[in-house]
Amino acid sequence: MAGSADRLLVTVTLLDRPRLIALILSALAGTASGLLLPGALAAAVDAVVAGRPSLPEVSWLIVLGVTEIAVGLIGGILTARMTAAATAWLRRKLADRHLALGTRSTFADGDAISRLTGDCTGAGMVASVVVQLGSTTLISGGAVVLLALMDWRLALVFLGSIPFGLMLARTHLKHTADDVLTYQEVSGELAARMVDAVTGLRTIAASGTADREAERVLRPLPKLSLAGRGMWRTQARMVWRSGLLLPAVELAVLAAAGFGVLEGRLTVGQVLAALGYVALGMGLITQIPLLTTLSRARSCARRINEVLDSPVPEPGDLGVVPGRGALELRGVTVEGALRDVDLLVPGGRFTAIVGRSGSGKSALVSVLGGLLTPDQGAALLDGRPLDRLRPNELRAVVGFAFERPALLGATIGDAVGYGSWAGDAAVRAACRSAQVDDLIVRLPDGYRTPLSETPLSGGEAQRIGLARAIAHAPRVLILDDATASLDTVTEAAVEEAIERTLPGRTRVVVTHRAATASRADTVVWLEDGRVRAVGTHDGLWRDPAYQAVFTEGAQ
Repeated sequence: MAGSADRLLVTVTLLDRPRLIALILSALAGTASGLLLPGALAAAVDAVVAGRPSLPEVSWLIVLGVTEIAVGLIGGILTARMTAAATAWLRRKLADRHLALGTRSTFADGDAISRLTGDCTGAGMVASVVVQLGSTTLISGGAVVLLALMDWRLALVFLGSIPFGLMLARTHLKHTADDVLTYQEVSGELAARMVDAVTGLRTIAASGTADREAERVLRPLPKLSLAGRGMWRTQARMVWRSGLLLPAVELAVLAAAGFGVLEGRLTVGQVLAALGYVALGMGLITQIPLLTTLSRARSCARRINEVLDSPVPEPGDLGVVPGRGALELRGVTVEGALRDVDLLVPGGRFTAIVGRSGSGKSALVSVLGGLLTPDQGAALLDGRPLDRLRPNELRAVVGFAFERPALLGATIGDAVGYGSWAGDAAVRAACRSAQVDDLIVRLPDGYRTPLSETPLSGGEAQRIGLARAIAHAPRVLILDDATASLDTVTEAAVEEAIERTLPGRTRVVVTHRAATASRADTVVWLEDGRVRAVGTHDGLWRDPAYQAVFTEGAQ
């Protein structure tokens, strides 16, 4: 996992090669000017002390200073753009994989959001961090070389601090990596719990469980706090240790330089230059927080790879054959939902799926419509395996409507036509079939009313979702409890309108209502993930256990 995370970081680093090269060149220019500054300062000071004309030395010092400032500005701009581009690329890649996983995704909504936001940003910073670390390393090494060229005794004194600096860096990384990863994982868990709570706000308010829910959402906080305190303790320990190490080294080098001045080996300007070289040489120690950022980037990449490495079924390459929309399941098993289900749904018929809560109804229709690939067995449409069909052709002939539809698009009209080539006339006809046209035309801008400004009840949202499914004019229409919020009269009117709009289509409806099941040509009765019986509603009604399915649902 660590290897694949590092490979992802390498890919991210090389995404924008022109800007990466520009950033490296600007870093090299900054490194060169930074290394030349102490020498220029020494030359200027010595010229002034000696009473010589100092204009050339001072001018050179100013040029180097301006260059360093300019290079810093350019590097900042390049860093921001590269980080933004890399973050956007990671988010696109991660979002594509989440969408490809679909109902197979094992990642909670909040955790997925955490990975898309925080983790992609953390991993997107890797190029600038690596360049900055490389630049700091060059500056530190160059400073030691220049210090040795000035006086090997000073370099020797400075090199005595290196083991302490390396030990400080090693200890910092050792104690930071685990805390950073834990912090990110717990942050994702908190986000997942918060999304669940926000989604269920009305239920929480109605049940009076706000305090209990707040306690549930915040339960991971102690673990988050522990990881956060660990990070800060490690950071604080590094700061005060490096804060002591730098002046200690400077004091030692200054003392050695003082002896050099007394012996006539060094000038006053060279003493100042020596202090500058020491500060540059210790840059690698003072930049240890960059190692924390790099460690965080690796942790972010590891979490991103957990999603990217999740297996996605290969898309099918077969076309949809002409047919009436006959659906068939052969030995279908979905872990935790369905067990060895064999079922034939005749084409062009109205089939109702009934059963107690948890019996596997939603899983069944998801398999029938190709939203869920079974762990075992096969699902077929007009004799062809659903998982072998090209996704765009499958989605064109199978329409879905859900109990809680997610409405997407800028306007209410966009939400109905989402995912289809339906024109305005088809959208309007679909809304009439779903008994929602009269509501939309009363909106301030009709079908052009922004979705964000359209307050919808549960039943109205269901009818919009139903209209979206109808607008596709699919061969198979699957309604997963999509009329649960409608009254029985409206539901019956919707069914009649669908029959008129889409005559001869296969309809599969999950329902808890006996009246709906009675209008179906065939009823499939599920129990504990298995098909208990298939027949007409009147025929099955003779079984008290079948009657109990509806009486319990009504309660």
